[in-house]
Amino acid sequence: MNKRWSKEVRALLQKKKRKETNRFIVEGYKNLEELFRSDLKIHALFYTEKLDPLLDETLKSSIPVVEPTTPELLKQNGNLQTNDTGLAVVEIPSYSLPSVQGFPNFCLALDDVRDPGNLGTILRVADWYDIKHIFLSKQCTDTFSPKVVASTMGAFSRIQTHIVDLPATLQEYKNEGIQIIGADMDGKDIHQFIPDQKSIMVMGSESHGISDDVHKILSTKITIPKYGEAESLNVAIATAIICDNIKRV
Repeated sequence: MNKRWSKEVRALLQKKKRKETNRFIVEGYKNLEELFRSDLKIHALFYTEKLDPLLDETLKSSIPVVEPTTPELLKQNGNLQTNDTGLAVVEIPSYSLPSVQGFPNFCLALDDVRDPGNLGTILRVADWYDIKHIFLSKQCTDTFSPKVVASTMGAFSRIQTHIVDLPATLQEYKNEGIQIIGADMDGKDIHQFIPDQKSIMVMGSESHGISDDVHKILSTKITIPKYGEAESLNVAIATAIICDNIKRV
């Protein structure tokens, strides 16, 4: 990895540079394995011999820059201190919002979820339950930050994330007959809830829940019944529980 690429890779640890260049980094064996299976555009790949099982000449010829490197350089320039396999520079994908006519049965929306670990876990949950679209408010953490990508375990390559004006987008879908569900302590018991055929599940921020602007748009509210003394649930755990219940219906 020469000085030019070292500088670029380190710069992509910053959100500002990711936005300016429309690129992000993918690190580690599992995430690279999932990346290679996807249609995402790879601009450069730096790898050690441990990544050899995933590489063939067809893949290498499809990437503009492919260079062997060392674990030490991967750790110096990337985000993961345990990475001894490889690092790729990838183009940030752009997705169209799903049309009303082709709208999936169930989507997620995140309102001001700022913890990278939580966002990455929610993408993994969505991937597990075959939820293809997630709408993100503009205050959410960056989907393509190294910490989020690392925690998705490959889900970043399959889930379509949409950064939107969340209240306006939800209102537009609601006007077209899409049910907008909100997770709220005062909502209906999730165990007794049956969603409409097409719906969006809104999860609020870790500290403040769903914002007032989004609350006004909700079609209905649901909650996970509490049996113990805990004050609240982690947003990623709550998302998993809700998805599991809704997907059973």
